[in-house]
Amino acid sequence: LRALRLDGMLLSGLIPVSLFALSVLWSPAGDNDSLWFSQVARVGIGFVLLVVLSQIPDHFLRMLSPAAYVIGLVLLAVVALVGDIGKGAQRWLDLGVIRFQPSEIMKLAVPMMCAWYLHQRPLPPSLRDVGAVLLIILVPVALIAEQPDLGTALLVAASGLIVLVMGGLSWTSILGGVAILGAAVPVGWHFMHEYQRQRVLTLLDPQSDALGAGYHIIQSQIAIGSGGVFGKGWMNGSQAQLEFLPERSTDFIFAVIGEELGLLGL
Repeated sequence: LRALRLDGMLLSGLIPVSLFALSVLWSPAGDNDSLWFSQVARVGIGFVLLVVLSQIPDHFLRMLSPAAYVIGLVLLAVVALVGDIGKGAQRWLDLGVIRFQPSEIMKLAVPMMCAWYLHQRPLPPSLRDVGAVLLIILVPVALIAEQPDLGTALLVAASGLIVLVMGGLSWTSILGGVAILGAAVPVGWHFMHEYQRQRVLTLLDPQSDALGAGYHIIQSQIAIGSGGVFGKGWMNGSQAQLEFLPERSTDFIFAVIGEELGLLGL
């Protein structure tokens, strides 16, 4: 492991989690064997990339950070102008041979850029440096939220803010930031799209539209509740096998685990 510059502790977590995930996916995949084998291929590619990227010196990744960030911003701007529209959102860039979301790049580029900026500055960061890092975070977050893709925007924001916290940001500043965010909720609610507001309201009260917007949440609650502590057994979940659970191999895989493997499996 040392020769390959691999982290033994990291691998001891990644390998069992990956194997567990693949075993869980086999059940909701049902008769769609290609779905499971394609995921096996992705996991394999991921581990190969892990080995390859671990050979790259740290200073090279640091030098790469500004370029990755700028390229990501440019691609986000291109998406805003000429991006493909799917399911009501303009998030994709079609290059002919591949179709992808540039916002995915920013999940790595934003924290790398934040770390690059703070690397040669004294820690904990000064108020000026905190402001600069927040600007680095907010520009791509605003472009992603405009697509609209609020979920990814929040993930990208969190990835950058975690760098600030790890950089030694004081608890006073953290609590102050949380207070400011809390005060800004009413303003944010005003700018949210109607479907985003509906998601929040449905989360708080799924029974308000049990056969419509709340259906998915209710079915997942039924699945997890019926699994109890020990579960119904692998591949024996009625909610998943009888297709009451929507998107059971992706968005609702957590509910599948709860029904088949119970609270212990979760």
